[in-house]
Amino acid sequence: MNAAGMVLMLCLSVSRTGNIAASSQGTRGYVVGVTSTVDKAVELQRLHADPELLLLVNVWDVITARVVADTPGTRALATASHSIAAAQGYPDGEQIPRDLMISTVARIAVEVDLPVTADLEAGYGDAGETVRRAIDVGVVGANLEDQLKPLPDAVRAVEAAVAAGAKAGVPFVLNARTDAFLKAGDKDPAAVLADAIERGLAYLDAGASTFFVPGRLDEPTVTRLVEALGRQTINVIAVPGSLDLDSLQRLGVARVSYGPWSQNVALTALATLAEDVYGGGRLPEGTRTLN
Repeated sequence: MNAAGMVLMLCLSVSRTGNIAASSQGTRGYVVGVTSTVDKAVELQRLHADPELLLLVNVWDVITARVVADTPGTRALATASHSIAAAQGYPDGEQIPRDLMISTVARIAVEVDLPVTADLEAGYGDAGETVRRAIDVGVVGANLEDQLKPLPDAVRAVEAAVAAGAKAGVPFVLNARTDAFLKAGDKDPAAVLADAIERGLAYLDAGASTFFVPGRLDEPTVTRLVEALGRQTINVIAVPGSLDLDSLQRLGVARVSYGPWSQNVALTALATLAEDVYGGGRLPEGTRTLN
């Protein structure tokens, strides 16, 4: 059993004693009875362990969080660091000040009743402190990038993040991310896969709940990752040309997120509107009032 499974079993045991409220899926996607940070963390752990694929349409501010949270079928929210940075005028890659990132995810977390997991990039130089601050504002999970740092350094960052959750008494869902595929370049694909597996095993050993492998992965690659690291452990991102959701669920992937692509979909609609208006058009039929 991996770290996420052990934490989930402990949390469910606590739940059976009556110390944590039982939860059930409510209407509009909200989770009934899940109110505290611990409750939300337990629920997020459960959603990853559930055989049903967890789908996370990433958000970047309060209004996008409200719209996605109010959409039937939404069970949790995830922020996208790239999208938050872009919305504030910063390039991706920890260029946005940590205080601004934390304050943005804080506003999202307090506005919705769902568990929120945040993309905290590589931890802004101090993964433990960054996770501690995220927990303080109600966030119950996070992505943590390795940036392909030397493995011992990346493992220490995971350990610090996990320790912050343990100290806070929260079964924090740490989604340890490798950039092995994103930065593969012209490396031998077999070597890239071997590196990803080595890193995934090390991060899970260090207490990470799940392992995030962004990139356009084919079925043999996903199959090998799941075989090496376990079902309901691997998280992927949807990009143009990705495997379809049915295939990812069949292969045992835990969750699919959409990263900056949800913002790109919204910006495409905005750009299309501007182009149509400047060409003498009008508002699209079926436009809803969502704000």
